[in-house]
Amino acid sequence: MTTVTLYLIVLVIMSFFTFLIWGWDKNAAINGRWRVPERTLLVMVFLGGAAGGALGMFTFRHKTRKPQFRLALWAAGILQLVLFILLVTRNG
Repeated sequence: MTTVTLYLIVLVIMSFFTFLIWGWDKNAAINGRWRVPERTLLVMVFLGGAAGGALGMFTFRHKTRKPQFRLALWAAGILQLVLFILLVTRNG
């Protein structure tokens, strides 16, 4: 398995779980239950879940009013894309 393939698998898995957690947190917010700490959501975004966080933000309309989340999603997404490009060009 190549480094690029492994990296893409990590991104897909992290994005999937980030998306699920984003939806769970939105449901908890609506129903007044225990919430996922914002720090946890941001850490998941930077550990490879930028795509899932962005999809969750717009699908569930959750954290859309918080500029730090939009900024974090853009920053993490750009970092993850740059790392992908570096991996492809160095292994290609």
